[in-house]
Amino acid sequence: MVKNMEFYALILAAGRGTRMKSDMAKVLHVLNGKPLLYYSLEAARKSGARKIVVIIGHQSDKVREAFPDLDLVFVEQMPQLGTGHAVMQAKEALCDYKGLTVILCGDVPLLKPETIRSLINHHQDAQALVTVLTTEPPGPHAYGRIVKNHLGDILKIVEHRDATEAERKILEINTGIYCVDTPFLFAALAQVKNDNQQKEYYLTDIVEIARREGRKVHACLTVDYVEVMGINTLEELARAGEYLRKSMSGQV
Repeated sequence: MVKNMEFYALILAAGRGTRMKSDMAKVLHVLNGKPLLYYSLEAARKSGARKIVVIIGHQSDKVREAFPDLDLVFVEQMPQLGTGHAVMQAKEALCDYKGLTVILCGDVPLLKPETIRSLINHHQDAQALVTVLTTEPPGPHAYGRIVKNHLGDILKIVEHRDATEAERKILEINTGIYCVDTPFLFAALAQVKNDNQQKEYYLTDIVEIARREGRKVHACLTVDYVEVMGINTLEELARAGEYLRKSMSGQV
């Protein structure tokens, strides 16, 4: 049976990126001559996204100016109250869509189109409701941990700051990239609360909501942790530039 690989892409690009030591919107910082967001948009296009919705916030006018592309739908998140809140802003843009939404991050520039397609494949093969792209970076780090059951299904994702000592020893982490059945996504987000240390609405909470409904949440593990690295500092931006240069010369 031929799979239906159709999907919409939703790119989170609202953050300021205070650790970049600049007031510029994080996704406008330049990597090898292009703004960070350019790379996420290209990955979405090359992997076959039928529609691309971009969540913007900090310096939204400048982000729009930098990307006047006619195939993009921009939605603003003001104020910024977490990843779950960010995705909720796209509800109107995606409300009639019954297919798959792939959630990407505007500050993850090294993600390959093949990895997005692999994520969708895993989602369909596992007959999951939510599939999370995961990886195992070297520690120490402050990423959200993937908590699984004995069958390998995801039970929950625990943010580092909320994790127990035992949970912090888990190697597999959340990359912030997901494949989700769209109707479930917005139904679940309507149930998400902000009762955590940050008082934010976490997108990760949709995992526990799916589990409560007895539905499957799957992990798609990518070996190359650098490919899914988010850019949070100028040092990480420089490392990403080095990785891209090596990729172009066939050294990676």
